[in-house]
Amino acid sequence: MRRAPVPVICGSVLLLASCAWGGGHGDGGGVPPAPLGVTAVAGSATSVHVMWNRAEGGPDVASYEVYRDGAKVKEVRAGEHMVDVVRLAPSTSYVFTVRARSTEGALGPASREVRATTPAAVAADDRAPSRPGHPTGKAVGNRAVQLAWARSTDDRGVTSYDIYQGDSKIHSVSGGQTAAVVTGLRPGTRYSFTVRARDAADNLSAASPALALTTPHGSGDAQGTAPTRFRATTHRADGAYYLDLAWVAPDVDGVVTEYRIHLDGQPATSLVWGGTVPRSTATYSFYVGRDSGVSHRVRIQAKLPDGTWGGLSAERTVTTGR
Repeated sequence: MRRAPVPVICGSVLLLASCAWGGGHGDGGGVPPAPLGVTAVAGSATSVHVMWNRAEGGPDVASYEVYRDGAKVKEVRAGEHMVDVVRLAPSTSYVFTVRARSTEGALGPASREVRATTPAAVAADDRAPSRPGHPTGKAVGNRAVQLAWARSTDDRGVTSYDIYQGDSKIHSVSGGQTAAVVTGLRPGTRYSFTVRARDAADNLSAASPALALTTPHGSGDAQGTAPTRFRATTHRADGAYYLDLAWVAPDVDGVVTEYRIHLDGQPATSLVWGGTVPRSTATYSFYVGRDSGVSHRVRIQAKLPDGTWGGLSAERTVTTGR
Protein backbone atom coordinates (compact mmCIF):
# COMPACT_ATOMS: atom_id res chain seq x y z
CA MET A 1 0.00 0.00 0.00
CA ARG A 2 1.18 3.54 -0.76
CA ARG A 3 0.95 6.58 1.43
CA ALA A 4 0.79 10.06 0.05
CA PRO A 5 0.73 13.50 1.63
CA VAL A 6 -2.76 14.72 2.37
CA PRO A 7 -3.69 18.39 2.10
CA VAL A 8 -4.32 19.67 5.62
CA ILE A 9 -7.67 21.31 6.01
CA CYS A 10 -7.06 24.52 7.92
CA GLY A 11 -9.46 26.36 10.14
CA SER A 12 -12.94 25.41 11.21
CA VAL A 13 -15.82 24.21 9.10
CA LEU A 14 -19.25 25.52 10.02
CA LEU A 15 -21.78 22.76 9.44
CA LEU A 16 -25.53 22.96 9.44
CA ALA A 17 -26.18 19.89 11.54
CA SER A 18 -24.61 17.84 14.27
CA CYS A 19 -25.31 15.03 16.67
CA ALA A 20 -26.41 15.55 20.24
CA TRP A 21 -28.50 14.13 22.97
CA GLY A 22 -30.93 14.98 25.68
CA GLY A 23 -30.26 15.72 29.28
CA GLY A 24 -31.43 14.35 32.59
CA HIS A 25 -32.42 10.90 33.70
CA GLY A 26 -35.95 10.11 34.81
CA ASP A 27 -39.00 8.02 34.19
CA GLY A 28 -39.89 9.67 30.86
CA GLY A 29 -43.32 10.85 32.03
CA GLY A 30 -44.83 13.73 33.97
CA VAL A 31 -43.72 17.33 34.27
CA PRO A 32 -40.08 18.30 34.89
CA PRO A 33 -39.30 20.34 38.01
CA ALA A 34 -38.27 23.98 37.97
CA PRO A 35 -34.52 24.47 37.40
CA LEU A 36 -32.58 25.56 40.47
CA GLY A 37 -29.57 27.82 40.88
CA VAL A 38 -30.64 30.37 38.26
CA THR A 39 -28.41 33.45 38.05
CA ALA A 40 -28.35 36.45 35.69
CA VAL A 41 -25.34 38.73 35.22
CA ALA A 42 -25.07 41.74 32.91
CA GLY A 43 -22.30 41.03 30.42
CA SER A 44 -22.36 44.45 28.78
CA ALA A 45 -24.75 47.35 28.22
CA THR A 46 -26.75 45.18 25.81
CA SER A 47 -26.37 41.60 27.07
CA VAL A 48 -27.07 39.41 30.12
CA HIS A 49 -25.53 36.02 30.88
CA VAL A 50 -28.08 33.54 32.36
CA MET A 51 -27.01 30.26 34.03
CA TRP A 52 -28.84 27.47 35.86
CA ASN A 53 -28.44 23.94 37.22
CA ARG A 54 -29.81 20.83 35.55
CA ALA A 55 -33.44 19.99 36.47
CA GLU A 56 -33.24 16.68 38.35
CA GLY A 57 -35.70 14.35 40.05
CA GLY A 58 -38.26 14.26 37.23
CA PRO A 59 -38.71 12.98 33.68
CA ASP A 60 -36.04 13.21 31.01
CA VAL A 61 -35.45 16.81 29.90
CA ALA A 62 -35.21 17.66 26.19
CA SER A 63 -34.60 21.41 26.41
CA TYR A 64 -34.60 24.53 28.57
CA GLU A 65 -36.50 27.71 27.76
CA VAL A 66 -35.26 31.10 28.95
CA TYR A 67 -37.79 33.90 29.51
CA ARG A 68 -37.19 37.63 29.75
CA ASP A 69 -39.98 39.57 31.47
CA GLY A 70 -42.32 36.66 30.77
CA ALA A 71 -41.50 36.33 27.07
CA LYS A 72 -39.53 33.38 25.76
CA VAL A 73 -36.23 34.55 24.25
CA LYS A 74 -34.02 31.44 24.10
CA GLU A 75 -34.34 27.66 23.92
CA VAL A 76 -31.36 25.33 24.29
CA ARG A 77 -30.91 21.58 24.45
CA ALA A 78 -30.89 19.78 27.77
CA GLY A 79 -27.12 19.59 28.10
CA GLU A 80 -26.70 23.38 27.98
CA HIS A 81 -27.04 25.37 31.19
CA MET A 82 -25.96 28.87 30.16
CA VAL A 83 -26.91 31.42 27.49
CA ASP A 84 -26.19 35.03 26.57
CA VAL A 85 -29.35 37.06 26.03
CA VAL A 86 -28.40 39.88 23.66
CA ARG A 87 -29.89 42.95 21.94
CA LEU A 88 -31.01 44.43 25.26
CA ALA A 89 -31.40 48.11 26.14
CA PRO A 90 -28.75 49.85 28.27
CA SER A 91 -29.65 51.02 31.80
CA THR A 92 -32.62 48.65 31.94
CA SER A 93 -33.71 46.11 34.54
CA TYR A 94 -34.85 42.69 33.29
CA VAL A 95 -36.39 39.67 35.01
CA PHE A 96 -35.38 36.18 33.85
CA THR A 97 -36.80 32.72 34.49
CA VAL A 98 -35.98 29.27 33.11
CA ARG A 99 -38.34 26.34 32.41
CA ALA A 100 -37.54 22.74 31.49
CA ARG A 101 -39.39 20.85 28.77
CA SER A 102 -39.53 17.05 28.91
CA THR A 103 -38.85 14.68 26.03
CA GLU A 104 -42.61 14.09 25.97
CA GLY A 105 -43.25 17.80 25.42
CA ALA A 106 -44.43 18.72 28.93
CA LEU A 107 -43.32 22.19 30.05
CA GLY A 108 -42.37 22.46 33.71
CA PRO A 109 -42.93 25.40 36.07
CA ALA A 110 -40.80 28.51 35.96
CA SER A 111 -37.73 28.85 38.14
CA ARG A 112 -37.51 31.58 40.69
CA GLU A 113 -37.20 35.04 39.15
CA VAL A 114 -33.76 36.62 38.93
CA ARG A 115 -33.12 40.23 38.01
CA ALA A 116 -30.25 41.83 36.13
CA THR A 117 -29.75 45.49 35.18
CA THR A 118 -27.67 46.43 32.16
CA PRO A 119 -25.24 49.31 32.70
CA ALA A 120 -25.45 52.59 30.85
CA ALA A 121 -24.19 52.72 27.29
CA VAL A 122 -20.73 54.22 26.88
CA ALA A 123 -20.07 56.32 23.81
CA ALA A 124 -16.87 55.90 21.81
CA ASP A 125 -15.22 53.50 24.24
CA ASP A 126 -12.60 51.36 22.54
CA ARG A 127 -10.33 50.84 25.54
CA ALA A 128 -10.41 47.33 27.03
CA PRO A 129 -10.07 46.66 30.76
CA SER A 130 -6.69 45.71 32.15
CA ARG A 131 -5.68 42.07 32.34
CA PRO A 132 -6.96 40.34 35.50
CA GLY A 133 -4.28 39.27 37.97
CA HIS A 134 -3.04 35.71 38.32
CA PRO A 135 -5.93 33.50 39.49
CA THR A 136 -5.66 31.16 42.44
CA GLY A 137 -7.93 28.26 43.28
CA LYS A 138 -8.55 24.76 44.53
CA ALA A 139 -10.70 21.76 43.75
CA VAL A 140 -13.97 21.50 45.67
CA GLY A 141 -14.90 17.84 45.60
CA ASN A 142 -14.18 16.05 42.33
CA ARG A 143 -16.56 17.98 40.05
CA ALA A 144 -15.99 21.65 40.91
CA VAL A 145 -13.25 24.22 41.52
CA GLN A 146 -13.15 27.48 43.43
CA LEU A 147 -11.34 30.37 41.70
CA ALA A 148 -10.25 33.87 42.72
CA TRP A 149 -8.31 36.56 40.85
CA ALA A 150 -7.02 40.11 41.18
CA ARG A 151 -9.40 42.84 40.04
CA SER A 152 -9.11 44.51 36.62
CA THR A 153 -9.31 48.26 36.08
CA ASP A 154 -11.15 50.16 33.37
CA ASP A 155 -11.71 53.86 32.68
CA ARG A 156 -15.48 53.28 32.59
CA GLY A 157 -15.74 50.30 34.95
CA VAL A 158 -15.66 46.48 34.61
CA THR A 159 -19.09 44.98 33.93
CA SER A 160 -18.31 41.25 34.11
CA TYR A 161 -15.59 38.61 34.25
CA ASP A 162 -15.61 35.64 31.84
CA ILE A 163 -13.94 32.40 32.92
CA TYR A 164 -12.37 30.19 30.26
CA GLN A 165 -11.15 26.61 30.26
CA GLY A 166 -8.66 26.50 27.43
CA ASP A 167 -10.31 28.67 24.76
CA SER A 168 -13.89 27.85 25.83
CA LYS A 169 -15.95 30.28 27.90
CA ILE A 170 -17.60 28.22 30.64
CA HIS A 171 -18.71 30.72 33.29
CA SER A 172 -19.37 34.43 33.92
CA VAL A 173 -19.79 36.62 37.01
CA SER A 174 -20.51 40.30 37.60
CA GLY A 175 -17.78 42.92 37.58
CA GLY A 176 -18.08 43.32 41.33
CA GLN A 177 -16.97 39.73 41.94
CA THR A 178 -13.42 38.43 41.86
CA ALA A 179 -14.22 34.82 42.76
CA ALA A 180 -16.40 32.03 41.40
CA VAL A 181 -17.18 28.35 41.79
CA VAL A 182 -17.16 26.44 38.50
CA THR A 183 -19.20 23.23 38.53
CA GLY A 184 -19.98 20.48 36.02
CA LEU A 185 -16.37 19.28 35.75
CA ARG A 186 -15.08 15.72 35.46
CA PRO A 187 -13.21 13.81 38.18
CA GLY A 188 -9.54 13.10 37.65
CA THR A 189 -9.15 15.76 34.93
CA ARG A 190 -6.55 18.51 34.51
CA TYR A 191 -7.95 21.95 33.67
CA SER A 192 -6.38 25.26 32.66
CA PHE A 193 -8.41 28.33 33.69
CA THR A 194 -8.02 31.96 32.62
CA VAL A 195 -10.13 35.06 33.35
CA ARG A 196 -10.98 37.99 31.07
CA ALA A 197 -12.66 41.27 32.03
CA ARG A 198 -15.43 42.90 29.98
CA ASP A 199 -16.73 46.48 30.09
CA ALA A 200 -20.12 47.96 29.20
CA ALA A 201 -19.03 48.57 25.59
CA ASP A 202 -18.17 44.85 25.22
CA ASN A 203 -14.42 45.49 25.16
CA LEU A 204 -12.67 42.34 26.35
CA SER A 205 -9.36 42.34 28.20
CA ALA A 206 -6.38 40.12 27.58
CA ALA A 207 -6.55 36.79 29.38
CA SER A 208 -5.08 36.44 32.84
CA PRO A 209 -2.18 34.05 33.39
CA ALA A 210 -3.41 30.46 33.33
CA LEU A 211 -4.13 28.45 36.46
CA ALA A 212 -3.81 24.67 36.22
CA LEU A 213 -5.98 22.59 38.55
CA THR A 214 -6.71 18.86 38.63
CA THR A 215 -9.94 17.50 40.09
CA PRO A 216 -9.54 14.47 42.38
CA HIS A 217 -10.30 11.02 41.03
CA GLY A 218 -13.78 9.62 41.58
CA SER A 219 -16.83 8.24 39.86
CA GLY A 220 -16.85 8.86 36.10
CA ASP A 221 -13.12 9.51 35.62
CA ALA A 222 -12.76 10.34 31.89
CA GLN A 223 -15.19 7.56 31.00
CA GLY A 224 -17.44 7.67 27.97
CA THR A 225 -15.87 10.80 26.47
CA ALA A 226 -14.91 9.30 23.10
CA PRO A 227 -17.27 9.27 20.08
CA THR A 228 -18.71 5.79 19.52
CA ARG A 229 -19.75 3.70 16.49
CA PHE A 230 -17.02 5.40 14.50
CA ARG A 231 -16.86 4.33 10.83
CA ALA A 232 -14.69 5.47 7.93
CA THR A 233 -15.03 4.76 4.21
CA THR A 234 -13.98 6.48 0.99
CA HIS A 235 -15.71 7.47 -2.22
CA ARG A 236 -14.59 8.97 -5.54
CA ALA A 237 -16.18 12.02 -7.13
CA ASP A 238 -15.00 14.24 -9.99
CA GLY A 239 -11.69 12.42 -10.16
CA ALA A 240 -10.85 12.85 -6.48
CA TYR A 241 -11.17 10.72 -3.34
CA TYR A 242 -13.02 11.74 -0.19
CA LEU A 243 -12.95 10.27 3.30
CA ASP A 244 -16.45 9.67 4.72
CA LEU A 245 -16.81 9.58 8.50
CA ALA A 246 -19.77 8.67 10.71
CA TRP A 247 -20.02 8.58 14.51
CA VAL A 248 -22.25 9.01 17.56
CA ALA A 249 -21.40 11.74 20.05
CA PRO A 250 -20.18 10.80 23.54
CA ASP A 251 -22.93 10.67 26.15
CA VAL A 252 -21.83 13.57 28.35
CA ASP A 253 -23.74 16.29 30.18
CA GLY A 254 -23.74 18.92 27.45
CA VAL A 255 -23.90 19.54 23.74
CA VAL A 256 -20.76 18.80 21.71
CA THR A 257 -20.34 21.32 18.88
CA GLU A 258 -16.68 20.82 18.00
CA TYR A 259 -14.65 17.80 16.91
CA ARG A 260 -11.05 17.25 15.90
CA ILE A 261 -10.09 14.73 13.20
CA HIS A 262 -6.73 12.95 13.49
CA LEU A 263 -5.32 11.67 10.21
CA ASP A 264 -2.32 9.33 10.17
CA GLY A 265 -1.55 10.18 13.79
CA GLN A 266 -1.71 13.99 13.40
CA PRO A 267 -4.56 16.52 13.93
CA ALA A 268 -5.86 17.37 10.45
CA THR A 269 -8.85 19.65 10.96
CA SER A 270 -11.46 20.89 13.41
CA LEU A 271 -15.18 20.75 12.70
CA VAL A 272 -17.54 23.27 14.31
CA TRP A 273 -21.26 22.60 14.08
CA GLY A 274 -24.04 25.19 14.03
CA GLY A 275 -27.79 25.25 13.48
CA THR A 276 -30.26 22.60 14.59
CA VAL A 277 -28.61 19.67 16.35
CA PRO A 278 -30.03 16.25 15.42
CA ARG A 279 -29.95 13.28 17.77
CA SER A 280 -28.80 10.72 15.21
CA THR A 281 -25.42 9.73 13.80
CA ALA A 282 -23.21 12.58 12.55
CA THR A 283 -21.44 12.36 9.19
CA TYR A 284 -18.71 14.34 7.49
CA SER A 285 -16.67 14.01 4.28
CA PHE A 286 -13.44 15.70 3.25
CA TYR A 287 -10.98 15.63 0.35
CA VAL A 288 -7.88 13.40 0.65
CA GLY A 289 -6.37 13.52 -2.85
CA ARG A 290 -6.61 12.02 -6.35
CA ASP A 291 -4.43 8.90 -5.99
CA SER A 292 -5.89 5.43 -5.53
CA GLY A 293 -4.34 2.81 -3.27
CA VAL A 294 -3.41 5.32 -0.57
CA SER A 295 -4.07 4.18 3.02
CA HIS A 296 -5.04 6.48 5.88
CA ARG A 297 -5.54 5.96 9.61
CA VAL A 298 -8.26 8.14 11.09
CA ARG A 299 -9.71 8.88 14.54
CA ILE A 300 -11.94 11.60 15.96
CA GLN A 301 -12.37 13.28 19.35
CA ALA A 302 -14.92 15.68 20.82
CA LYS A 303 -14.43 18.97 22.61
CA LEU A 304 -16.51 18.54 25.76
CA PRO A 305 -18.79 21.15 27.34
CA ASP A 306 -16.26 21.72 30.15
CA GLY A 307 -13.74 22.93 27.56
CA THR A 308 -11.47 19.87 27.56
CA TRP A 309 -10.89 17.36 24.76
CA GLY A 310 -12.43 13.94 25.31
CA GLY A 311 -11.00 10.54 24.46
CA LEU A 312 -10.09 9.46 20.95
CA SER A 313 -12.44 7.17 19.06
CA ALA A 314 -11.41 3.78 17.79
CA GLU A 315 -8.92 4.05 14.91
CA ARG A 316 -10.03 3.03 11.42
CA THR A 317 -7.83 2.36 8.38
CA VAL A 318 -9.17 3.02 4.88
CA THR A 319 -7.59 2.84 1.42
CA THR A 320 -8.65 5.01 -1.50
CA GLY A 321 -10.05 3.11 -4.48
CA ARG A 322 -11.17 0.10 -2.44
